[in-house]
Amino acid sequence: MPLAGICLALAAAAAPAAPVFVPASHFTLAWTHSIEKVRWEEDYAVLPGPPPMLQALAARVRGSAAGMEPPPDARLEGGWYHYQPAAALPDALRLTRSEFTADFTLCVQGDCRPMGHWLPSDNGITLLSACAPPAGGGAPP
Repeated sequence: MPLAGICLALAAAAAPAAPVFVPASHFTLAWTHSIEKVRWEEDYAVLPGPPPMLQALAARVRGSAAGMEPPPDARLEGGWYHYQPAAALPDALRLTRSEFTADFTLCVQGDCRPMGHWLPSDNGITLLSACAPPAGGGAPP
């Protein structure tokens, strides 16, 4: 049983359900910007705690566009701007998901799947946070 992982929950669910637990010590979150069509990727570690915490390790963006320039310290390598995210220890990631854009991609141990594989979208905010495994298991679907 992992010491920690990530929990996915719908922020505005009318009837709050138990978060979906995904065992992971590291993961990559990726998406394509809805207007500029530019790919973004962020790498995180899950620190087991207590309490479990997210640690932002690295980020990269495939190019640059209006209003979404990479930070000044980013370095260009192979068409990607690589940089260190400003928020090193975010409490949670607030992911806006919409039926009008491609879903986020979540990569765990090299297995990349749309976020909907673990938690269907309600076209609102999905919270991604570090968490301990639920009592009794809680493997992903």
